[in-house]
Amino acid sequence: MLRFLSAGESHGPALTILLDGVPAGLEVQSERDIDPWLRRRQGGYGRGRRQVIEQDRARILAGVRAGRTTGAPLSLHIENRDWQNWTEIMSPDPGGEPRKRALTEARPGHADLAGGIKYGHTDLRDVLERASARETASRVAAGAVAMRLLDTIGVTVAARVVSLGGIPCDGGMHWDRLDELDESPLRTFDRDAEDRIIDRIDQAKQDGDTLGGVIEARFRGVPIGLGSHTQWDRKLDGRLAQAAMSIQAMKGVEIGDGWHAAHAPGSDVHDPIYPGDAGIERRSNRAGGLEGGITTGEDLVVRAAMKPIATLMKPLPTVDVATGQAADAARERSDTTAVPAASIVLLAMTSIVLADAVLEKFGADTVREIVERVEAHQQYVAAYGRRDTIHS
Repeated sequence: MLRFLSAGESHGPALTILLDGVPAGLEVQSERDIDPWLRRRQGGYGRGRRQVIEQDRARILAGVRAGRTTGAPLSLHIENRDWQNWTEIMSPDPGGEPRKRALTEARPGHADLAGGIKYGHTDLRDVLERASARETASRVAAGAVAMRLLDTIGVTVAARVVSLGGIPCDGGMHWDRLDELDESPLRTFDRDAEDRIIDRIDQAKQDGDTLGGVIEARFRGVPIGLGSHTQWDRKLDGRLAQAAMSIQAMKGVEIGDGWHAAHAPGSDVHDPIYPGDAGIERRSNRAGGLEGGITTGEDLVVRAAMKPIATLMKPLPTVDVATGQAADAARERSDTTAVPAASIVLLAMTSIVLADAVLEKFGADTVREIVERVEAHQQYVAAYGRRDTIHS
């Protein structure tokens, strides 16, 4: 129901976003709802010079009138300010100087070689320009609209870092302290680990190396019953995992306790169910808010493992695909780490999937109808399991 497409190259004129399926009546303003998330994506300790050049802002071109969505597809536009330095090299018109910055030394860990072979390119810039993480600005813009929709039904969102450079910085989850995540250069509550991680990033930069980490997207107030157990492609955990793994440099994903659950007995993994004054309740959330592909009403917790960025200032050995000779991998302007920024991208992608699941269950025409149906569903859930309640 909620479909997202993007186009654009890292050093091209702009990024273009199409978001189809947004219901009518959603209040959306770029400066208030989208641009702050774009700024968060550009932040974080360890970023490179590109973030100084770009000042990302989304321009709404279609689908919104007088501050409200119309039900038509949304079209968003993000200008690449660095385009002015690449006009001759990246111009879509014939001529110019496309080989002036040709890249033929494939970088291990990047899409360069596989993409070059697949699409028949020996100038691997034709691959890397789209494979670049610059594309994630599109994802964040679309995800910001999805977060706005989730907010209308009472879902609160958070993105944070729980490990970076091999140093844990979980610090526990604190919904009443979300402002601290924006204040932290690492998007973490764990200030004790922050200085050690910053020192680790500084050392990696000095060594010409890069660092990865583990990031988390978390959602509070998610309605029970999103997703389904009935078919493999309707299971919400599978859909969330696909969205997470589609992000550049992600190599693993877990829901809730994830990998830890594989090493623990069942009695320490599953969440007991109890009767409560407000209805059936849980007192733990090891499942991360999903059972059988369906949301449980607890916090939805998605974590992803990000590998270190593939562009190294002290490059690894490779092959020059134009000559077939041994070479050092190409060096493009890059970050030492983008783990804090990646947490925003993870939040955006999982928000798109979650908003799609909301529309799937509660309807997709107008925000008013969705809010009414969510409220009715909450009343049903609160009464579920009582003796005086008749169930089909």
